[in-house]
Amino acid sequence: MRWYILNEGVQDIKYATFNNCISLERITIPSTVTEIDQYAISYCPNLRDVVLHDGIKRIMSDAFHGCSSLERITIPSTVTRIGADAFINCSSLREVVIHNEGVQIKSNAFRECSSLERFKFPRLFNRLDNIIQAGQTDIEAKMDSIPAVEWRGGELVIPAVLRENWNRLGIRYTVAEIDKEKLNSVEGLITYYEMKEASTLFELALWKARIDDADISNTTNREACRVEVPGPVKDTLMHYLYPAALILDWRQENSSNTTAF
Repeated sequence: MRWYILNEGVQDIKYATFNNCISLERITIPSTVTEIDQYAISYCPNLRDVVLHDGIKRIMSDAFHGCSSLERITIPSTVTRIGADAFINCSSLREVVIHNEGVQIKSNAFRECSSLERFKFPRLFNRLDNIIQAGQTDIEAKMDSIPAVEWRGGELVIPAVLRENWNRLGIRYTVAEIDKEKLNSVEGLITYYEMKEASTLFELALWKARIDDADISNTTNREACRVEVPGPVKDTLMHYLYPAALILDWRQENSSNTTAF
């Protein structure tokens, strides 16, 4: 068995379904599957390619335990939870692509994944690109100020960090994790600019509404129809979900390369 394609209609992959399938090299999981159970695709040493479609919601603990040849995994946008030790001992895993940056990743999900180098976030990049295309190009310098984050090549990459832990027996092991500080900085910065754009559009909408309501025969200057959003409302919009904006401001004001918001 080298390539296994599950048919549409299957809803979950039960406990240890593909456990110890030595000849399995590739598996495609359809959109009807909502859950990959514990040890469902585990100890498959030659598995190199896993195709997951939107629809799956949960990858349970130890789901891909010991798939030592797996080098890359793409997590669909519908996944909300990755269980503890889900990819434990996937020693060749180098890249994880996450389409839902809000996915809950339990502790030790990437335990003993010492080769893991990077996490990619396509949806975050699309949001960033939309901001730049809308003309708010000053965000580029702020993105460049977040160390080790790559984004100019059409992908947004945040490096993995390796941490050491000890189990109850005092045995040391390593865990690969997303650099949460950098991810929070990127998410906060993007949210800030999205809110900034939203407040501008809100003002324009109010202005247009007043113009539309004005008497056509009235020659009043259009500037008189402008409606500005009060400062406190703007602050609420732009800092909603982004307390880190204040931190980033402080850091940049105290650095040699200062770029004000």
